Amino acid sequence: MQFARNVQFQVKVGKEKELNSLFEKEVLPLLRKQNGFQNEVTLLNPKGAHFISLWDNRKNAETYETATYPSILAKLTEYIVGTPRVETYETASSYARA
Repeated sequence: MQFARNVQFQVKVGKEKELNSLFEKEVLPLLRKQNGFQNEVTLLNPKGAHFISLWDNRKNAETYETATYPSILAKLTEYIVGTPRVETYETASSYARA
């Protein structure tokens, strides 16, 4: 069963485009190198952001959480307010366009 991580946080005013650029150039390449990483959906608006990553299983997501996420969080601190909230989920279903 797939596993999902939802990282939620408030973005500093006016930093939305810079955050998105950083994510695409620096964070996404790191995610793609992680064992079990499958997909990322990034939702961003003036109220905040949700970075939702899908993993093949809980173990690989937890390995990422402890081994790589702290360095990614360090890259994001310039663009976010406060501490991100991380929620995890077993993926009940996922649909892709055929």
